[in-house]
Amino acid sequence: METSQRYFLSFFMGLIMISCSKNHNDVSVEQKKLLSKEMYQKEAAKHDFNGPFQGTPIGMTLLDDILALDSTNCEALRAYSVPYLKRGMPHKWKPWFDKAVECNPKMWQPWRGYLYLWFYRDYKKAIEDFNASDTLTPNFIDSPQGHSVDYWRGIAYLGLKDYTNSIHYFDMHIATVTKDSGEDWVEPSAFLYLGIAHYENAELKKASFNIDKALQYYQNTSADSHYYKALLHTHNNTYDEALISINEAIKNYKEGYYSKRDYVEEIRQIYPQQLKDLKNTIAKKKQTSTGN
Repeated sequence: METSQRYFLSFFMGLIMISCSKNHNDVSVEQKKLLSKEMYQKEAAKHDFNGPFQGTPIGMTLLDDILALDSTNCEALRAYSVPYLKRGMPHKWKPWFDKAVECNPKMWQPWRGYLYLWFYRDYKKAIEDFNASDTLTPNFIDSPQGHSVDYWRGIAYLGLKDYTNSIHYFDMHIATVTKDSGEDWVEPSAFLYLGIAHYENAELKKASFNIDKALQYYQNTSADSHYYKALLHTHNNTYDEALISINEAIKNYKEGYYSKRDYVEEIRQIYPQQLKDLKNTIAKKKQTSTGN
């Protein structure tokens, strides 16, 4: 019954769209653009195109109507693409999002980089888009999804295992935020990722310094940070400290204090089996070192 009602409403909205199209035949291009913009703003105020309304038959029909008036409505193009992205349909997501980028590259090119990074793990294309944003807005650091493009480049280069560039961009991000607002405004994850990059680049002292920073700002509740702290202690043959750290990691993980993202896996995602395996490895190394 609910499905029938939804499709009836979608059909009804389709009739309205046809009626609107007929009524707008004699309207100028400029007026159609204005109507499209006003319609999107009105509907966005009533419905959350980024929430439960996203991708529904009614929502997509409304966007069809808005784009019928102005096929270059950047906000509507972007909104139209995202349901396909989240449903794993790149052949439908990308053409629509590319149109949004063409329409407003300053806004949507760094966002496309973010989507390449997280949804498709296409690190090179992500970096290309982040680099392009520097050219498009030379006196401004873009921040898609709340983090600077330097932060996102750091993650992209970490994904490529290019630790030198990863470290460079995390250092830039942290330095900029610290200068502008103070170190306590830096996302703890920036210190965590920087620590991981140093760890994988065999720079253990720098890794330890940044992991400790992450733990400081996570208020000592971060399974990821404790996991890498345990790895560092293991490298230093300080097995008692390593066991303390891995036990904290396991505890924090069970409490939900670990890095995770909606829809996609984290870069360097940790899992319970990984924690368990490291704990067993530490216990064996400790036993061997003591000769028991």
